[in-house]
Amino acid sequence: MTESLTPAQRAVGDFSPKLVDLTDNVLFGDIWERSELSPRDRSLITVATLIANGSTEQLVGHLRMAQQNGLTRAELTEVIVHLAFYAGWPRAMSAVTVAKRVFEDQQNTEQENKS
Repeated sequence: MTESLTPAQRAVGDFSPKLVDLTDNVLFGDIWERSELSPRDRSLITVATLIANGSTEQLVGHLRMAQQNGLTRAELTEVIVHLAFYAGWPRAMSAVTVAKRVFEDQQNTEQENKS
């Protein structure tokens, strides 16, 4: 049953159904589907904004989504380096720690799937 739940439903569905509704239907159902920007561009903007705001909890899922939307690990790492000078060194260091963990987890999963 939990496999059919959206990430928002799994995270806060029992606590804030309205936030789940807005996340699933407005943010991801409308905003992310608009044709004026590609999903790749939206991911790049979102990752950069999350880093600049220090929102590392949300960064985990969006780094994964960014890769699904066509951004490479090298590009995402470069975003962090670039933002060190615009958003601040501590935020970049926090983001690189998160990215390193996400990329290592993905690499481990890929290796397990090959076995």
